[in-house]
Amino acid sequence: MPIALYDSVIMPILFMLNILFGLLLTSKNKRLTQAFAILFLILIVIFGFNLIKKSESNLLSFIRFGVYFVFYIFVTIEIIKQVLKTKSVSKNVITGLMSGYISMGFLAFFMFTTIEIAVPGSFKGLLPAGGTFLNKVDALLYYSYITLLTIGYGDIVPLTDVARKSSFFVGILGQFYIIIVTTVVVEKYIYNSRNRK
Repeated sequence: MPIALYDSVIMPILFMLNILFGLLLTSKNKRLTQAFAILFLILIVIFGFNLIKKSESNLLSFIRFGVYFVFYIFVTIEIIKQVLKTKSVSKNVITGLMSGYISMGFLAFFMFTTIEIAVPGSFKGLLPAGGTFLNKVDALLYYSYITLLTIGYGDIVPLTDVARKSSFFVGILGQFYIIIVTTVVVEKYIYNSRNRK
């Protein structure tokens, strides 16, 4: 019961809160703010419908999934742009740096989940014996961050070409983020600390 409550109520609320925080992030960009507001309203309608009906249809699940995917594409780009544009390094920039990396992990998760839905069996090691689709989704979330971090334990393995290429792409993006974006922030911090003296 607690897992069902988490999946049907708590997790959707947390994702909707995330979109609300995305509205704050994009408050200077009127178009993006309006787009996030529309995404938020779509999620409110789906959430309300699911509460009334006590279940979610596949169509609504796919719409909700698509809304999250689109949201994380734009919010990740916006976070990285804001971190790179900043003149000085503050707590907000460090938080933005971490948020950008976490958002990239979510993007990888949505990409891998889309691949697994489109081509079932693209990843080996997702399901324990008797596992459900939710187990598969949880494993893909784990795999997304393990791949982004380039840890790669080998417990989950991409089998299809698209899964392998996507895994490679996510690993490279994770390294580029660490090397390029983090280096730019560190360089700005060093530059600003020298100028303060």
